[in-house]
Amino acid sequence: MTRLNTNQWLALVFAVLAAGYIAMAWQIPTFPLPRPVDSDLFPKVLGFSLLILSVFLFFEKPTPIAGADEVDEEAQHGPLLLTPWARVIVTSLAIAAYALLLVPLGFVLASTLLCVGLTAYYGYRRHGVNLATSLGVVLALYLTMTRVMDVYLPTGVLPF
Repeated sequence: MTRLNTNQWLALVFAVLAAGYIAMAWQIPTFPLPRPVDSDLFPKVLGFSLLILSVFLFFEKPTPIAGADEVDEEAQHGPLLLTPWARVIVTSLAIAAYALLLVPLGFVLASTLLCVGLTAYYGYRRHGVNLATSLGVVLALYLTMTRVMDVYLPTGVLPF
């Protein structure tokens, strides 16, 4: 018997999660009024998609990554806020701050601050392009979700 590689282990974990998710999706009750798309369709599609992708991941042939065994000493001994683990921690803290500021500041302002802040932190230096792109994507999402899909998103300090 051969040993399982990392992708195969991850595929098995994802397949078990997908199976549990699909089992829970079948427990969602249907509405009494007939309609073409019911509330359980999206979770079922999502669960089966994850299951299919985990099968693909299981049978994917792993390729060696160039320099995978080498540790980048420059990244490890650079400024503390730019080390790989510091980036994970800063990103996690930024997401937690986003969750806390979402209601008081509103979706548009909090999401724009998150996008602009993290892209600037990760090294993108064209701040005007960064702000315009982030604001455009966030406004498109906000208007689509509130006007088209009729989903409530917090407005915060902006008068939308």
